[in-house]
Amino acid sequence: MSDPLEANDSVEALRFIAAQAERYLAGVSERPVRPANSDEVVASLDGRLPERGDGTMRALADLVAASDGALGSAGPRFFHWVTGGSTPAALAADWFTSALDQNAFAFDSSPLGTRLEMLSLEWLKELFGLPPAWGGVLTTGATMANFTALAAARHWWAERHGVDIDARGSAGLPAVPVLSSGYIHVSATKALAMLGIGRDTVRRLARDDVGRLDLVALEAALRELHGAPAIVVGNAGEVNAGDFDPLEPMAELCERYDAWLHVDGAFGLFAAVSPRTAGLVRGVERAHSAIADGHKWLNVPYDCGFAFVREERYLHPPFGFSAAYLPPPGRPSYGSLGPEASRRARGIAVWATLRAYGRSGYREMVERHLALAQRIAQRVDSAPELERLAEVPLNIVCFRYRAPDLDGPTLDSLNARIGAAILEDGRVYVGTTRYGGKTAFRPAISNWRTTEADVDLLVDIVLELGAREAARR
Repeated sequence: MSDPLEANDSVEALRFIAAQAERYLAGVSERPVRPANSDEVVASLDGRLPERGDGTMRALADLVAASDGALGSAGPRFFHWVTGGSTPAALAADWFTSALDQNAFAFDSSPLGTRLEMLSLEWLKELFGLPPAWGGVLTTGATMANFTALAAARHWWAERHGVDIDARGSAGLPAVPVLSSGYIHVSATKALAMLGIGRDTVRRLARDDVGRLDLVALEAALRELHGAPAIVVGNAGEVNAGDFDPLEPMAELCERYDAWLHVDGAFGLFAAVSPRTAGLVRGVERAHSAIADGHKWLNVPYDCGFAFVREERYLHPPFGFSAAYLPPPGRPSYGSLGPEASRRARGIAVWATLRAYGRSGYREMVERHLALAQRIAQRVDSAPELERLAEVPLNIVCFRYRAPDLDGPTLDSLNARIGAAILEDGRVYVGTTRYGGKTAFRPAISNWRTTEADVDLLVDIVLELGAREAARR
């Protein structure tokens, strides 16, 4: 029997997978987002580790068969969370990245990966209106981007106390004051937990049950510190309705009091791309750090994020390292600016999509998505069975189904059942959330393929399944 691992399998395997991917993408706009038998199909991937493998093509054939149960998250009707697709340029470049198999740790380990990461970061800063002198690094996504930026903030904070926290640790230091609105995202609090600052240390200064920032309370909290440094987290694009903290007034307060302003703009930072929404992120250029996701509105494959800091020097203490076998200082080393040492060359796909479509291409896509969100809002407002719960500043529409004789917990229960029915139905994909104490839907428009027909289908299905579940009660 021949060895199942053969060098000449690569070309045949790539041709086979390319053909299967072409088949999948050709139907991704029409197929159900959740196939009816998806659970059973993926459960077929079972069994023990084989003693002797079945070979490349058999393994790939089994994988392709099981992929019939994959969610259509690359398609235009996946409105759950804020998930983009992959532009043609990003998808092809990402495939090529796997073939090149680069470790973008440093220039010596990947001149191509390092150069394209550098260019990608420069172009992204230009796209977002961030100062060109800022430093940055690509990460796996918003969680690690928040971790990276907040690690820089933690070093800055400890430095204000005369301590190198990354060399000596936090012994003897007081708790880190972290202030935000009720909009702070769980990825930011997870990052705070990983950094040893703690999830529960965040003071959420909200003026209502939605979570909007109380600026007066923020200033009072900063004043109470009597000049001691603090970290303030501003939120650009709250996940339930796409709302924004008032970044410019927050920046003014952080400049008046000794505070590091970090802006979590996982998808909201893309508001800067269009003149229609750029005012929402006015003030981000005055922050100390900001982050965004690539696999959201940039529409590059998972996983990709960006962390930017006003002063790159604050990234070196938490993430820099050296050894005799590693490249000497001098040439760029993004592995010393972020959590990972072994790093996928994410800059290749980011560079390719920005090179392919440019500023105008992304402005057109963002503005088209803004219009699609407004289309959903208009349909919700015109349907007696639906109720919009928030304004629509960006690409998320927060609404619920309503029945005239229901209110409170019973109406919440109905919307929860409708949400479960939508996911089971599978024609579109959108989940529920809690907003202002109410169970609601929050479809997000961020896939480059999404059209008017797709968002119309979403509303139609909510009405259809809502009527069905209301009748069943």
